Amino acid sequence: MSKDEFSEEQKVDRYRAVFYAGASGDFNPIHIDPSVGEKAGFGGPILHGLCTAAWMVDAVSRHVGDPRKIKSMRTRFSAPVRLGDRLSFKGTLQQENEDGTQTYGIEAVNQDDEAVLKRSTVTVGDV
Repeated sequence: MSKDEFSEEQKVDRYRAVFYAGASGDFNPIHIDPSVGEKAGFGGPILHGLCTAAWMVDAVSRHVGDPRKIKSMRTRFSAPVRLGDRLSFKGTLQQENEDGTQTYGIEAVNQDDEAVLKRSTVTVGDV
């Protein structure tokens, strides 16, 4: 893997949605109540989309070595993330911008190679 590429994995443990709900204040029952997730057709609770996005940004932050370098991010949530899923984040430097920032394209898939985030980018720059 070149210096312009990186990858990270995250396991969605059975408590992740509860931990994230506590940290974010988002206690929507679809994330923490198995019966609501079941009734919604997901087979149980699903992870908060912003937790998945935060893991994506964290992967870039680790690659560039300083979370203060993160300038912006974009993503489209394309599939639910279920408790027990294993997520893979792969990033590639897409563009060096005129203002000195760099934009990374990110692929985020679950263990079945299903995209959970699409059209994802994170832009980094000097602190």
